[in-house]
Amino acid sequence: MSEYHVRILQLREDARANGYTLGRSLQGHSIVQAFEAMTKPEIDTDRMRGIYRTFAPVLLEELGGLAEGLNLPFGRAAALFSGYDVPKIAAMGCSALMTRGFYARNYDFAPEFYDGLFTLSQTGQGYATAGYNLQGIGRHDGVNEKGLAAGLHFVSFEGYRTGVSPWISVRMVLESCATVEEAADMLRSIPHAACYNFSIGDAHGSMAVAEASPDQVLIRTGEEAMACVNHYERLTGHNRPSIEHSLRRKRYIESLDPERLTAAEGFDIFKNRQSPLFFTDYDQLFGTLHTFAYSYEDGVVLTSLAQGPALEFSFREWVQGKDIEARELTGHIDGQEA
Repeated sequence: MSEYHVRILQLREDARANGYTLGRSLQGHSIVQAFEAMTKPEIDTDRMRGIYRTFAPVLLEELGGLAEGLNLPFGRAAALFSGYDVPKIAAMGCSALMTRGFYARNYDFAPEFYDGLFTLSQTGQGYATAGYNLQGIGRHDGVNEKGLAAGLHFVSFEGYRTGVSPWISVRMVLESCATVEEAADMLRSIPHAACYNFSIGDAHGSMAVAEASPDQVLIRTGEEAMACVNHYERLTGHNRPSIEHSLRRKRYIESLDPERLTAAEGFDIFKNRQSPLFFTDYDQLFGTLHTFAYSYEDGVVLTSLAQGPALEFSFREWVQGKDIEARELTGHIDGQEA
């Protein structure tokens, strides 16, 4: 069993300065080589800029700072890290539970394509956010200062086209939206590249799953609790041929009587190695890498890496200026080289 680590970045400057710090943090990181191998040498930066100016102009500033931090021309940094016009990558698996009291989820994939960064960001140019990085400026999942939590769930590459990656969509939502309704409106408008579910919940107790495909976005809402996994329930024609794995996870989540769970209890169910929601198939691109949860009532984040100790902190206090002491998260992966 080998250790792996995630660095914690706490960024409170403007977006360009935060991007520069992120770029410096990524220097020499293996994930940069991974993205160099999987992304295009060039993208249509004018088209990308137009989309990002519409939905999240602050990300263009951060991307500019990231380019400086990595000593790259902006165009090359955009191809590597903008999340626009990214070629198809291997499927990810993720499970989430949303209730009126909390949001909880696992991210399942392979460590070779894991940024290894958890970022708390406060620029004054958008909502403060906390979440796990994907492709530098994107997010697997996270929460913002208004108590909106969101995460991505791969469904398929049906109808794949040039567009915005789901991890950038998550970041756009967290930067700009305070409620599930606002997030749903934004997700309806973003030009999506592939078929993904987005799990979203807010501090008012609202929750929804956005079934987002390149040609259509449908929103499903819930009253007390919702599960979100890796298949569509309404846009079923876009599902992969086999969705039994996803269906099993959904049935298990719905069997939990989730309305009675506390945030801590929900978090423990997801992070427990013996849970039906925890996987160790890392060689098959389906191993649990992190668990993330947020309690709406007290504004507390609970998170951990696979088989690692939990980090618990008040995100509300962080937004008010109180840094957290932790600088790193540690996890353990069965049968992997360190």
